[in-house]
Amino acid sequence: MARRKELDLRLRIRVGEDIALGPGKADLLEAIAATGSISSAARTLGMSYRRAWLLVETMNRCFKTPLVQAKTGGKSGGGAEITASGREALRHYRAMQKAADKACGSASARLSRLMR
Repeated sequence: MARRKELDLRLRIRVGEDIALGPGKADLLEAIAATGSISSAARTLGMSYRRAWLLVETMNRCFKTPLVQAKTGGKSGGGAEITASGREALRHYRAMQKAADKACGSASARLSRLMR
């Protein structure tokens, strides 16, 4: 049985030694927006709460304003939301991903033909 060849272009935005934004962090931002919670987003993505929290801390540290903000607890608990900066960063990142995929399309196809 032949293996299916698939090239996976992964765009990562670095700030110094940190990865400020990448595919996993973008997915985490979308999951936080959808669930309103870092812990629920982590469960959705199959990662630990600690891992998700560390990713959020890194993103928040790398940008001028936080991308995720914790909401204070109350009767039904706290939660989290992505900020306007978070929505903007996510929108720009997804646009960059789409542009990179488009720009690399024919080269990716040619490279794929060279692979097993």
